[in-house]
Formats: sequence, structure tokens, C-alpha cells
Amino acid sequence: MDTNTENLLNAVSERGAQEAADLLDKAPSEEVATVLMNLNPMVAQQVLEKMDDEPRTMVLSMAPQDKARQWISNREHPEDSVGWLMEPPVATFRPDATARDTIEEIRLLSKKAFVTYGYITDENEKLLGLLVMRDLMLAAPDARLKDVMVPQPFTLDPEMELTEAMKAVVNKHYPVYPVCDKDGVLLGLVRGQTLFEARAIEISAQVGSMVGVKNEERLTTPLLRSLRFRHPWLQVNLLTCFVAAAVVGVFQGTLDRLVLLAVFLPVLAGQSGNTGCQALAVALRGMTLGDLKSGEERKLVIKEGLLGLLNGMLVGVSAAIGMYVYASMSDNAANALSLAVVVWMAMVVSCVVSGLSGALIPLALRKVGADPATASSIFLTTATDVISMGTFLGLATLLVP
Repeated sequence: MDTNTENLLNAVSERGAQEAADLLDKAPSEEVATVLMNLNPMVAQQVLEKMDDEPRTMVLSMAPQDKARQWISNREHPEDSVGWLMEPPVATFRPDATARDTIEEIRLLSKKAFVTYGYITDENEKLLGLLVMRDLMLAAPDARLKDVMVPQPFTLDPEMELTEAMKAVVNKHYPVYPVCDKDGVLLGLVRGQTLFEARAIEISAQVGSMVGVKNEERLTTPLLRSLRFRHPWLQVNLLTCFVAAAVVGVFQGTLDRLVLLAVFLPVLAGQSGNTGCQALAVALRGMTLGDLKSGEERKLVIKEGLLGLLNGMLVGVSAAIGMYVYASMSDNAANALSLAVVVWMAMVVSCVVSGLSGALIPLALRKVGADPATASSIFLTTATDVISMGTFLGLATLLVP
């Protein structure tokens, strides 16, 4: 790889898919093909999808035929699936080939490809077995591969989501995994390092997406593009803040009468917000790691609701004591006990609702086909603020004379 191509690779690696595609659209096709072959296969596939038609066609024509065919084939599979990570199969042999001839062929293949395993296929390219290099070297020169191979090897399905694939291989620790269709035909190979790198890229994007930062935004993203990515979500967030402010406005008379309530509004909002974030983190983690199976959503919601209840009762005691002391030292000493009870009840209700919201919001987003991590915290903040403040001021209006 020459210096220009290496610099281009470094520049692409620091950018999101759209920015990388914009950069590569203007570069020589041969350099672009080299750059894409040195990227993580999923990233390369994402960049190809973003490129304009004409530059993409030129790149595919400049890439090695087997690689170009694999890129085209991979586009037929869903994004975030094993199919997007496939590399062309190498070192495929027939079961009746001898160990001597296979060793010679592998010597030639190794000059242009990294060979980890051999793959034994029939005339229809159906995978029959896997060839371990150690077994091949120790076999008699005239031994047939069908007698040396490991039959019925572990394989991945091209339609399998990366999360499911990671769960399937977590105890295997193989350097390379064959990918076969439902008929057992060998379609390609996925390297273990590539699989985990791709999933790490997806997981790293979730923290940003929770607050409206798109996964393709990077440190090098131009100012105006970053503004376009982020600003709409900030407008949504502002709207939700107005909703919370409107709730407070409804109880303006109560606040004018009991000014000390304003001191505890941030306490209620902050505590309920943290409770909701804990539930949200657990729910998203369960979805990401595949722990949350279909039919177990109700169990998650009930658990988070109960945790919110217990945490609210315990934290509410501390908050109630704080309110009682503060009210006793102010002009509202006569209402100190009533205010303490209001704080405790509001804390319990707020934490219960926050726990339920933290579990229900990502479930609802997934139900409608949206990314469960996308802007979850914005909607969660709205729910917790409205409920905590509304409950607190509403109870104070009803119970404090």
C-alpha cells in the first residue's frame, strides 16, 4: 500500500459512513478498492451503500473479482447481519483430494490469501467438513480429505443478527467461521475478530443515539453536518421541556403559597430521572446482549416497577426527613409533617413510574420498528419530569392546607 492510499485509509477510518463515501467518491477507484478491502467488512459495506452509483461501479470493477462478487452478494442480506461481514471463501477442496495435492495447493494459495482452515465441499458447494492444518500435515500423503476432515463443522447463518452470532460463538473461540445458507452451501467466511469489531462499532453508537447523536457522526464530522444531525432532537427536547414547565404552571398558585416546594422540585426530578435511567440501561443491555427473550417483556416491566417502588419508599424516607427539617426551620412549621408525607408519597409514585418508563420506552420503540436506543433518554426525561413534578405539586395542593 503506497503512502497516498494509506493516508486515504486513515482519513476514511476517522469518518462516518456518509463522510467516508463523500471522500472516496472523489478518489481514484483503484485506491478506493484497496481502502475498502482494508476496512472492517461491515464498515466497508456501509460506505459502499453510501457511495454514488458511478463511483461504486468503478470501484467494483477495480476490486478483485471474488471480492467484488462478495460485496454485491453481501448487499442482499440485512444490515447488522452476518451476511454483511462475509469474505470470499478460500481453500475449498473436494473430499477425494489427497493430502499431498492439498498441501501443494495451499502453498500456492497462501501467497495471495491468509489460509486458516480448509473447507471440504461437494460438487454443489455444500459444506461437508472442515480441514485443520495440523491434521492435514500429520496425515499420510495419499490420505483422502474425507478421512482427515472434521465433519459437520459449526457454521453461521448469513441472516443471523450480529448479537445472535456473538452469543453463538462466545464459547467457540475459532479464528474463522464458515457461513452457509439453509441448504448447507458455503457462502463465505467471517473472521472472529471481524465479528466482534463490528458489534463493538454498533454498541459504541448506542450511547450517542440515546441523546440524538447519530452513529455516523465522528470527531471529524463537519460543523454544519453535526448541526443537522443534532438540532432536530434538541428541538424535540425543548418541546418536552415546555410540557414539564406547563405542568408546573398549572400549580403556580400552590407554589406561590408554599414557596419551599420549589426547593424540592429538582430533588424529585433528579431522583426519579436516575431511577428511570437505571431501568433504561438494564432494558437496553438486555436487548443488545439478547438476554431479553420474546415473551419476557412483562417480567422486565414488573421487576422494574417493583424496584422503583422499593427504592422510592427507601429514598422517600430520607427526602421526607429533609423536608420535615427544612419546613420546621421555615415559616411552614405547622405543615412540616404534611409536607414530609407529600414528599414521601411523591417520591414513591415518581420512582415507580420512572422504573416502568425506563423499561417500557425501549420496548415501545422496538415494537414500532424504531431503534430502542434512539433518543430514549429524551422521552424518559419528559416522563420522569412531568410525573415527578405533577405528583408532588398535585399532592401538595390536595393535602397541605
